[in-house]
Amino acid sequence: MARQEQILLLDPPHELKFRGPFTDVVTANLKLANPTDRNVCFKVKTTAPRRYCVRPNSGVIDAGTSINVSVMLQPFDYDPNEKSKHKFMVQSMMAPPDMGDMEGVWKEAKPEELMDSKLRCMFEMPSDSDKTHEGDSNKILSSSLLKSESSLPKSASASLDDGEVKKIMDECKRLQLEVQRLREENRQFRDDDGLRRRKTVASSASMSAPGSGTALREEGLTTRVLAFCVLFFVIGVIIGKLAL
Repeated sequence: MARQEQILLLDPPHELKFRGPFTDVVTANLKLANPTDRNVCFKVKTTAPRRYCVRPNSGVIDAGTSINVSVMLQPFDYDPNEKSKHKFMVQSMMAPPDMGDMEGVWKEAKPEELMDSKLRCMFEMPSDSDKTHEGDSNKILSSSLLKSESSLPKSASASLDDGEVKKIMDECKRLQLEVQRLREENRQFRDDDGLRRRKTVASSASMSAPGSGTALREEGLTTRVLAFCVLFFVIGVIIGKLAL
């Protein structure tokens, strides 16, 4: 009994073209479409299995869907005078209702249930005009990249300016020293307050010391507030510089 006609639609239908140079892996794409209302099993075979890598090389295509198969040709020494004798075969069959192990399905398949299509391989090298066009395209791309870099907003370049960063760090150090000086003054005020309280007569200390201590505490509090203001100013300067 003759085999059934291939039910899958292949694109390309007759040949796979591989475009050089062949010093690296070259990939050709094969689209398999299932126009039926049933799932279809497929398998891709080649006469030169060591020269190609196929992904996926087998599987199931659901009803009304398609799948893309990548056929990757391994690097080799290309001879334009040598014609390619490599061929591929796409084998398919209707998926059984009780689909189990894929290998088992293919082993149990009857010859009349199998459908196949053959494709030949074609190797092509780019012509001189194509190389020139590719070179021009690369030049245009490089020129576009340079223009895009030169047209970057000033904020982007400013954020990477080492000089600006150094200025910010110097300003931050100066303000930190100012905060430290204010803290030393605050500490000195507290020491002077303790010294005064020790020298004050016990009877008058109960009347005058609280007032003087309160004044000094208020002065110390004012100093701390000033220190916090300086810190907030530092943070604001840094954020402002980075945002510009």
